[in-house]
Amino acid sequence: MVRFTLAQYDEIALRLEYQFKDKSLLRHALTHSSTTKKQDDYQRLEFLGDRVLALVIAEALYRENPSRREGDMANLHSNLVRGEICSDVGKQLLISDFIIVGHSEHKKGVNLNTSVVGDVVEAIIGAIYLDGGLEKARAFVLRNWARHIAERKTVKKDAKTYLQEWALARGLPIPEYRILKREGLEHTPVFTVEVAIKGKAAIQGEGRSKRLAEMDAAHHFLTREEIR
Repeated sequence: MVRFTLAQYDEIALRLEYQFKDKSLLRHALTHSSTTKKQDDYQRLEFLGDRVLALVIAEALYRENPSRREGDMANLHSNLVRGEICSDVGKQLLISDFIIVGHSEHKKGVNLNTSVVGDVVEAIIGAIYLDGGLEKARAFVLRNWARHIAERKTVKKDAKTYLQEWALARGLPIPEYRILKREGLEHTPVFTVEVAIKGKAAIQGEGRSKRLAEMDAAHHFLTREEIR
């Protein structure tokens, strides 16, 4: 079982601005599945934290945007809870310094991986929720997502949403996305995806996840067709 020193716990608590009563929850939140104690990893807490994050952001958008319609808020919400934002929060908190990974994975820098850092942030949210309740989890989320919420109040619709609405407005079928290949290491994959719309040439995009590759393909389509 991996343990932190009291000094390390104090340093993490300072960065998170939260003091855990049950320090084992924090350890679980920081433990990657590549360690020898797989039952101690962060995946269950990540599952919980993802739902808590979604609720807190949804409530914040509802309260702060009384004149916005559901569709606009849904678009803002999807932008704010995605893995890239979680990872950015983790990088700001320097969480990678404390992520526990297997020996060989540490040499490969798995603790610095964008998706791993984002997953750990969600796990930390879940751990704070279990340790201190919803109010403490809400405070953590709103404190660390404040900049992102402010920046995205005027955010444009994401490329996939924009492209789908463009197609439907012209009586066309919704865009079709097809995975062409998956390359790279297991923990740092690169997906190549193709998007096609009836009557238009297909175009490809790449990304670290299928969703990001689809976004990239949609962006290239919109650019090529001079739609946006």
